[in-house]
Amino acid sequence: MEKIEKFEETIGYTFKNKQLLHQAFSHSSYANEKKDPSGSNERLEFLGDSVLSIVVSDFLYKNINVAEGELTKLRASLVCEKSLHIFAQQIHLGDYLLLGKGEENTGGRERPSILADAFEAVIAAIYLDGGMEAAAKHILRFMPDDIQYTKKPVFSDFKTVLQEIVQKNPEEKVEYVLIGEEGPDHNKRFVVEVRLNSQVIGKGKGKSKKEAEQFAAREALELMGYEAQ
Repeated sequence: MEKIEKFEETIGYTFKNKQLLHQAFSHSSYANEKKDPSGSNERLEFLGDSVLSIVVSDFLYKNINVAEGELTKLRASLVCEKSLHIFAQQIHLGDYLLLGKGEENTGGRERPSILADAFEAVIAAIYLDGGMEAAAKHILRFMPDDIQYTKKPVFSDFKTVLQEIVQKNPEEKVEYVLIGEEGPDHNKRFVVEVRLNSQVIGKGKGKSKKEAEQFAAREALELMGYEAQ
């Protein structure tokens, strides 16, 4: 309870339902190992991703006067795994994670994908406990005061670049397909293919599905002759 209170003080929000925060901290390795009936933070992560996207979209729409395509790039740079990892570090989220022994012993507390996912789970926990206004207040703490659009996004988002190229031909369709998982639970690697009209144009591996999709898109761009930064 003391750790929860410390975290609440850090983020400036007090939970009415402390169990939501406990779940947001719970990695799947911990939930499986402890057979925790409340489950892991994966479902919260799913919801938090959507809440994060709409809050950041609203913020950019109201503060950055550029075309839709540029807004999309900027949003992608703010909600990608690299950004969320940085935001999570700012609130020392890794100190509060509940991990299984294997994940703990292999550096899971500092792993970008785990921290990014937990950051989204915390957003969902705040949303469920206090509503959209509370969630937005939390998210907007991490938006730069002097944010402005530049031609080069803060972080490369290969999926967005690939999508923009494909959209020039409306009949084309891109999809990402998870084709496999490798390694033990505490050090799993996901394998994703990116397909254009069902044809494989790139493959990527990553510590999370999102990361694997990014690497798959990067490979596709390189094969298409675009220089990936």
